[in-house]
Amino acid sequence: MEVRAAVADACARLAGRLSDDALATVRGHLAAGERESAGSALALGLARQGVGITGGERESLRPFLGDADLLDVPAVEEAPPVPYRFGPTAPADAVDPGRADVLLLTNARYHGGLCLHRAWREPLEGARDTATWVYLLRVVAGTDEVTACSGLASRLRTVLGEEHALEVVAEDRPLPPYQAAALDRAHLVWTA
Repeated sequence: MEVRAAVADACARLAGRLSDDALATVRGHLAAGERESAGSALALGLARQGVGITGGERESLRPFLGDADLLDVPAVEEAPPVPYRFGPTAPADAVDPGRADVLLLTNARYHGGLCLHRAWREPLEGARDTATWVYLLRVVAGTDEVTACSGLASRLRTVLGEEHALEVVAEDRPLPPYQAAALDRAHLVWTA
């Protein structure tokens, strides 16, 4: 597996375990072609947040992060359960997702978008991030998931001034646990 794909896969698997901000930073550096900065951000995020990785995850990251980079990253036998509960609706005082829905569905086609789902995320004990809308965009096989995710998240921030969790997964890839849990309870916003 090429290094960029390995890191994209690691980010997808670490969603829900590593903070949204740390994942956005890694993906942003990677999308900009800053491989070393992405690696440093990933290693630092894992170590500082005490996020354990499995032996398989460690092996998949080894071409990207050397053993020295992973020294302070805890080892775990298996990935912990997703520390969030998802649902199709949010509390009455939540941010209205309408503007983000429109921006994302309008721009999804430029990134190979097939369907866009939205779920409300509630943190459980041990979760790193707060309650928010989570978007999951399925894209055609071969789409650069990192660039799509980083680009769409950037549009949300710059155009709307909103931050939402966003995951982009190609149609030919199985969904990692966090994305699968969100999709299981999500509302379909758009389909091509």
